[in-house]
Amino acid sequence: MKVLFAGGGTGGHLYPGVAMAAELKKRVPGVEISFAGTTAGIEATEVPRLGYRLHLLPVRGLKRGRSLRDLAANVGVLKDFASSLAQALSIIRKEHPDVVVGTGGYVSAPLLLAAQLSGCPTLIQEQNAFPGVTTRMLARMASEVHLSFAESRKFFGDSSKVFVTGNPAREFPAEPREACLDFFSLRSDLPTLLVFGGSRGARAINNALLRFCDRLDGKVNLIWQTGSLDAERVQSEVSPSATCWLGPYIQEMGKAYGAADLVLCRAGASSLAELTNLGKPSVLAPYPYAAADHQRHNARALVNAGAVIMIEDTNLADDASLETILDLLGDSERLDRMGHASRGEGHPGAAAELAARIIALSKS
Repeated sequence: MKVLFAGGGTGGHLYPGVAMAAELKKRVPGVEISFAGTTAGIEATEVPRLGYRLHLLPVRGLKRGRSLRDLAANVGVLKDFASSLAQALSIIRKEHPDVVVGTGGYVSAPLLLAAQLSGCPTLIQEQNAFPGVTTRMLARMASEVHLSFAESRKFFGDSSKVFVTGNPAREFPAEPREACLDFFSLRSDLPTLLVFGGSRGARAINNALLRFCDRLDGKVNLIWQTGSLDAERVQSEVSPSATCWLGPYIQEMGKAYGAADLVLCRAGASSLAELTNLGKPSVLAPYPYAAADHQRHNARALVNAGAVIMIEDTNLADDASLETILDLLGDSERLDRMGHASRGEGHPGAAAELAARIIALSKS
């Protein structure tokens, strides 16, 4: 059995494919798995590190602006797409994959299209609540489309091949709250706020925390992943505290989730999959410059479910935002209700279910 995963650029598009690949290796002895990506994406280093073959394509994303410079750049982008499609067709003819799986990012488009033109079964896994135009177009010829949010169904016509399966995410073993707090040297008698913005960080979140951290001190535990870009600046401005753990990156994310009563973060699809699988209540601050504003759509889906509260990026540093967070941390009953709603939106078996669908498609 051969499976080709097409997707990348960011971890949000790559790691769902990695999770499905790992599940396939458990289920199908001798399965051959490869990925397609670009030299500019995270897959260029991560895929070889994980031991998978990587096919590189010259595809690039379209510029969204309307200036003459953007229009001129898009001429080159279209030429690269034509070249990538030709290469993708060659890869399909050479590799003869049983299934091609698209997980998003502009690199998935030429591979999915080449597979569809070649009669190869294709499966699309969409992480976000608002699917992009390319995904919606390619879904018309896809064998199956798997969504992370039920709200996304309205964008796809043929419901017989559209499934809400969830977004494959990292799994974390359950650990006692007190043991997790001990790991971070924090107090067990205080509620705990976990804050992160990705490996590079989220500047608006960091700036808001810098403004409020003195007012949080002694009232709540704070586990704060600053990201690499802001680490030095934040560490230079924050005084040491017995109720604050501070670092550029959290290696033991399972322990951080285990200690947290509330999470403050962006609304990326992978983070939301982890939060809902674990049943964590959260305050989401969607990144306002995400493509097609997809983080806001992701957050809105969970707001409607009663699992999260959303705060606009521009309002993070307002006193009202701090009061919202403190009120939540002091209301265990409301946190329990939000956590229950959050777990109801989770799909902890997503990787296993998607692997089973890929295997079934390979036999068809």
